[in-house]
Amino acid sequence: MPTAARTQTKTSVQTPILDLLSANPVKAELVAYLKELKAACGTLSRDRVAVILGQWYHPLHYFPTFLSRLISVTPEIETQTFISRILWQELGEGDPRRAHEKIYIETLRDGEFEPGEVAEAAPYEATQALVAGYAKASEQELSGLGFLYGTEVVDLPMVSAVGELMRRCTGKRQLAWVNIHVEQEPHHVESSEEALQPEWAEGEQREVMASAEELWRLWINFFKSIRKEILA
Repeated sequence: MPTAARTQTKTSVQTPILDLLSANPVKAELVAYLKELKAACGTLSRDRVAVILGQWYHPLHYFPTFLSRLISVTPEIETQTFISRILWQELGEGDPRRAHEKIYIETLRDGEFEPGEVAEAAPYEATQALVAGYAKASEQELSGLGFLYGTEVVDLPMVSAVGELMRRCTGKRQLAWVNIHVEQEPHHVESSEEALQPEWAEGEQREVMASAEELWRLWINFFKSIRKEILA
């Protein structure tokens, strides 16, 4: 929605959207499930960890495309700038060797995983649905912003969960892919929050909220499908 139309539909009193998103029970459900997953999995075999890493590769690989598409449908320069900060870091801050996907592959090599067995792993149905959700959300500004914020506020807990399972398997304490998230994620969260700083009409708030909830449910299904496979 263009800025002018958005201004005309503002309500005089409303709960800030960031407060609503922060208190959302679906987000809390995902974070709680990640803790449960780490506890339930214990120390997994190399083959089981490879399953997790292979499924994780698909949304990791698509995320820069999602950000690019979202920028293209966002009319406000300010919001484009906030999103582009995240994209710039995801792609290595001008150095392709520091792109998150590149660092992920190098982390796998360091853990003695073959990049091909991860990057070429067939996606599960829930993984396909997750990536398709990102693609669909990036067709419109509000749904895309819901997916963006929804991703960034849970990204570190998700990376932490996957990274911990990899550490238990490989014995590696330092994982470059996890470290880059620890370093950059606060900036990503800040940028996604700044993208939602303008006041939103009630209907716009509902759309952003619904999209964030959809994203969190897709991630819950993603991790449940992995758990079903690795603990079978």
